Amino acid sequence: MLLSHAGFAAPAPRDTLHAHCASVGTDDTLRTPPPSLAPAIRRLFNIRSHYEAKAAYYRCADGAVKVCFFGANLPCGKANTRKNLPAVARWCETHPDTETIPLYVTGHDSLYSWHCVGAKAATGASVGALDARGFFENYWKTVK
Repeated sequence: MLLSHAGFAAPAPRDTLHAHCASVGTDDTLRTPPPSLAPAIRRLFNIRSHYEAKAAYYRCADGAVKVCFFGANLPCGKANTRKNLPAVARWCETHPDTETIPLYVTGHDSLYSWHCVGAKAATGASVGALDARGFFENYWKTVK
C-alpha cells in the first residue's frame, strides 16, 4: 500500500472505489480522494471555489464511500475522546477558572469542550455526535 502525506493511504482508482468499499464494508483508513470524486465533494460540501484534493479524505463505512472536507476546525480523523489532556491540565494551572480553553490547547479533534474549575481541567458538553467508528458524524457525507 502506498502512503501519502500524514501517513494516510494513497487513493484508490475511481472505477473500483464504490466496488472496493462495498467489498470491504468498513475501513477506517483515510485516503486522498481520486480527482473523479471532486464533483461529488463540491456538491456535498457546497464548495464554490477551486477544489483541492489535499483538503479532503474518503473512507469506506458500511460498504459506502464517505467523504470529509476538512478545515481548521473540522477534523476528519477519529475524535479524541480522552477526558484527561495534559496540555489542558497545564493550561488550567496557569489560567484558573477559564471558561473556554482555546482549540490550539485542547486540539481540534477533542470530543468535548473544556474549561477550568479553579486550576483543574474539566470537560463540558460534547461538541458533536460520533458515528459508530468514532468519527464526527457531521463532517462525513456519503457519496451516492
